[in-house]
This record gives sequence, C-alpha cells and structure tokens, in this order.
Amino acid sequence: MNEPASGPDRCAHTLAAELRMLVAKLNRRLREQSHAGDLTGSQKTVLLHLEREGPATVTTLARTVGVRPQSMGATVAALQGAGLVSGAPDPADGRQTIWSITPVFRKWIKDARAAREDWLFQVIQTRLEPREQEALAASIELFKRCLLYTSPSPRDQRGS
Repeated sequence: MNEPASGPDRCAHTLAAELRMLVAKLNRRLREQSHAGDLTGSQKTVLLHLEREGPATVTTLARTVGVRPQSMGATVAALQGAGLVSGAPDPADGRQTIWSITPVFRKWIKDARAAREDWLFQVIQTRLEPREQEALAASIELFKRCLLYTSPSPRDQRGS
C-alpha cells in the first residue's frame, strides 16, 4: 500500500502503521508474561479452540486448524502427554474420541491471563499519571470502535 502524500489520509495511514506495530509489541510482551514458551502455535490454537468452543474430535480440530487428522492426532497426543487435554469415547460413535481441556489447563490459562493482566496493571499504575490513565481509557473506547469496523465486501463496493 502506498503512503498518501499529505493531509488527513497521511495521518490516518501513519496512525494505522503505528497502531499495528504497538499492538504486535504489546502481544509479544503479554506472551512473555504468560510463560507459555513450551507450547507450539498449533498446540495453543487447539487448546484455545477447545476452551472457547468446547470438546471436539481430532477430525473437527484438524478441519478447524486446516491440517490433516494425522497431524492433529500428534498434536493432541502431545497435549495429552502434558496433561492439558483428556479424551472420552464419543457417545454417538464409540470409534472416536472427544477431546476436552483438563482442570490443569484451566488453572494454567487462568494463571497466565492473571499474570498478563497484572503486568499490564503494574505498567499502567507506575508509568502513567492519572490524567494519562484517563486518556488511555478514552483511547481504548476509540480502539473498540475501530475493531467494530468491517471492510465492505467486493460485492458492496461494486454497488457504489
């Protein structure tokens, strides 16, 4: 994407680039605080999917993540070995196993989220004056509005 030469478009473009970089840096810092270094990206994806969506078969997880069931089987086996998921026979098809997260993982994710939130609280509390905290709160509301934006589909753009 070419950067606009001047005016409000240039300002918005600069804001977009800076915000993208800051969000990426914030995500890295928050990941550092959660101490989740031993998990691979696919393992994290599977665990978060099971946490959000509930129990699932290896086939469902593979389809969700976009890998072969054999690959997902290896991922799930590693998670089971770490005590983060457990399986039970599928009541509808006893040949399949339904996987869900364990209480160990629930505690781990709760502790990791608390560590990230505590780190961020400490940064805000110690580095920002009360008026700056108010400005940050206002910025968060603006950021929420940005997140609610959805790009028009190509179909919508043809109609204009």
